[in-house]
Amino acid sequence: QVQVVESGGGLVQPGGSLRLSCAASGFTVSNYAVYWHRQAPGKERELVAHINIAGRTNYADSVKDRFTISRDNAKNTVYLQMNSLKPEDTAVYYCSAGRAWVEYWGQGTQVTVSS
Repeated sequence: QVQVVESGGGLVQPGGSLRLSCAASGFTVSNYAVYWHRQAPGKERELVAHINIAGRTNYADSVKDRFTISRDNAKNTVYLQMNSLKPEDTAVYYCSAGRAWVEYWGQGTQVTVSS
Protein backbone atom coordinates (compact mmCIF):
# COMPACT_ATOMS: atom_id res chain seq x y z
CA GLN A 1 0.00 0.00 0.00
CA VAL A 2 1.35 3.40 -0.97
CA GLN A 3 1.74 5.78 1.95
CA VAL A 4 3.40 9.12 2.74
CA VAL A 5 3.70 10.08 6.42
CA GLU A 6 5.01 13.41 7.69
CA SER A 7 6.43 13.87 11.17
CA GLY A 8 8.57 16.27 13.16
CA GLY A 9 6.24 19.21 13.52
CA GLY A 10 5.63 21.01 16.76
CA LEU A 11 5.88 24.29 18.62
CA VAL A 12 9.07 26.29 18.31
CA GLN A 13 10.09 29.83 19.19
CA PRO A 14 11.06 32.35 16.52
CA GLY A 15 14.62 31.75 15.44
CA GLY A 16 14.42 28.07 16.30
CA SER A 17 14.73 25.00 14.10
CA LEU A 18 12.77 21.90 13.23
CA ARG A 19 13.40 18.96 10.93
CA LEU A 20 10.39 17.47 9.20
CA SER A 21 10.46 13.92 7.88
CA CYS A 22 8.53 12.46 4.98
CA ALA A 23 8.60 8.67 5.16
CA ALA A 24 7.44 6.80 2.09
CA SER A 25 6.25 3.23 1.83
CA GLY A 26 5.01 1.22 -1.10
CA PHE A 27 7.14 3.18 -3.55
CA THR A 28 10.72 4.41 -3.91
CA VAL A 29 11.17 8.14 -3.37
CA SER A 30 14.28 8.30 -5.54
CA ASN A 31 12.04 7.57 -8.53
CA TYR A 32 9.80 10.56 -7.78
CA ALA A 33 9.96 14.29 -7.47
CA VAL A 34 9.16 15.16 -3.85
CA TYR A 35 7.58 18.39 -2.67
CA TRP A 36 6.91 20.19 0.57
CA HIS A 37 3.88 22.46 0.62
CA ARG A 38 2.38 24.38 3.50
CA GLN A 39 -0.98 25.92 4.25
CA ALA A 40 -1.66 28.46 6.97
CA PRO A 41 -5.14 29.34 8.25
CA GLY A 42 -6.83 31.73 5.85
CA LYS A 43 -4.07 31.45 3.27
CA GLU A 44 -3.61 29.50 0.08
CA ARG A 45 -1.43 26.43 -0.08
CA GLU A 46 2.06 27.29 -1.22
CA LEU A 47 5.00 25.31 -2.50
CA VAL A 48 7.95 25.54 -0.12
CA ALA A 49 10.59 23.23 -1.58
CA HIS A 50 11.09 20.33 -3.92
CA ILE A 51 13.74 17.85 -4.94
CA ASN A 52 13.76 16.14 -8.30
CA ILE A 53 14.83 12.64 -9.26
CA ALA A 54 18.35 13.85 -10.01
CA GLY A 55 18.58 15.41 -6.55
CA ARG A 56 18.35 19.03 -7.63
CA THR A 57 16.46 21.29 -5.25
CA ASN A 58 14.39 24.44 -5.45
CA TYR A 59 12.88 26.73 -2.81
CA ALA A 60 10.31 29.43 -2.44
CA ASP A 61 11.83 32.87 -2.02
CA SER A 62 10.26 33.13 1.43
CA VAL A 63 12.30 30.19 2.75
CA LYS A 64 15.43 30.36 0.61
CA ASP A 65 18.62 30.13 2.69
CA ARG A 66 16.62 29.00 5.73
CA PHE A 67 15.14 25.65 4.64
CA THR A 68 16.89 22.66 3.12
CA ILE A 69 15.23 19.68 1.46
CA SER A 70 17.18 16.44 1.28
CA ARG A 71 16.63 12.79 0.47
CA ASP A 72 17.97 9.67 2.17
CA ASN A 73 17.50 6.88 -0.33
CA ALA A 74 18.53 4.17 2.14
CA LYS A 75 15.71 5.22 4.47
CA ASN A 76 13.29 6.05 1.64
CA THR A 77 12.72 9.35 3.41
CA VAL A 78 12.82 13.03 2.48
CA TYR A 79 13.56 15.72 5.04
CA LEU A 80 12.91 19.42 5.37
CA GLN A 81 15.37 21.14 7.69
CA MET A 82 13.90 24.45 8.81
CA ASN A 83 16.15 27.01 10.46
CA SER A 84 15.64 30.59 11.61
CA LEU A 85 11.92 30.00 11.83
CA LYS A 86 9.54 32.94 11.75
CA PRO A 87 5.94 33.24 12.93
CA GLU A 88 4.86 33.43 9.29
CA ASP A 89 6.21 29.90 8.82
CA THR A 90 3.34 28.63 10.97
CA ALA A 91 1.30 26.21 8.86
CA VAL A 92 0.44 22.61 8.23
CA TYR A 93 3.26 21.17 6.16
CA TYR A 94 2.51 18.50 3.57
CA CYS A 95 4.81 16.15 1.75
CA SER A 96 3.93 14.86 -1.69
CA ALA A 97 5.60 12.70 -4.30
CA GLY A 98 4.84 12.63 -7.98
CA ARG A 99 5.82 11.40 -11.36
CA ALA A 100 3.96 11.01 -14.64
CA TRP A 101 0.35 9.95 -13.99
CA VAL A 102 0.68 9.47 -10.22
CA GLU A 103 0.72 11.73 -7.16
CA TYR A 104 0.82 10.80 -3.46
CA TRP A 105 0.13 13.12 -0.51
CA GLY A 106 0.59 12.81 3.22
CA GLN A 107 -1.78 14.03 5.92
CA GLY A 108 0.42 16.89 7.06
CA THR A 109 2.20 17.93 10.22
CA GLN A 110 1.58 21.13 12.17
CA VAL A 111 4.38 23.64 12.64
CA THR A 112 3.74 26.52 15.00
CA VAL A 113 6.29 29.30 15.46
CA SER A 114 5.41 31.46 18.42
CA SER A 115 6.93 33.00 21.50
